[in-house]
Amino acid sequence: KSTLLRILAGLLRPSAGASTLALGGRDIAPGERRRHVGFLSPALAFYEELSVAENLRFAAEALGLDAPGSAVVAALGRAGLAERAGDRVGALSSGLAQRLRIAFALLARPSVLLMDEPGSHLDEASHAWLATLVRDEASRRLVVLATNDPREWTLAEQRIELRGRGLGRPA
Repeated sequence: KSTLLRILAGLLRPSAGASTLALGGRDIAPGERRRHVGFLSPALAFYEELSVAENLRFAAEALGLDAPGSAVVAALGRAGLAERAGDRVGALSSGLAQRLRIAFALLARPSVLLMDEPGSHLDEASHAWLATLVRDEASRRLVVLATNDPREWTLAEQRIELRGRGLGRPA
């Protein structure tokens, strides 16, 4: 599942075949997908010595966003991290670090949101928040979830299960 999302995001090349992302009838090259795709992965790491806002600001500038400051404020608000903007990333709990990953994925207001195990490290209250967020985001953009968590299966309008030799549990 994770590999498939990385291929769709343009972060990995498929070993065979090809992946295509088309928006508005135009194919988006893998190298350009970062401008159109928000990607959340439990493996996404940040600079621990920087604050939450500094990490997002760095990412916004690296993405070439027109108004990085306002993009950071908006993403922090969507992820429920506005009060934590000045906190050092290394001091965050695993649940707050996961919310930071979500803020990162939302930063550029992408057309497509790819979320790999979005509920990883979240407590029950945060799972409820995540369900609301996913439903809200799905009303604005395509949201693709890759998960083994049955609570997250219910968030999908359509479901694809990956099964077979070497694939592990159904997705």
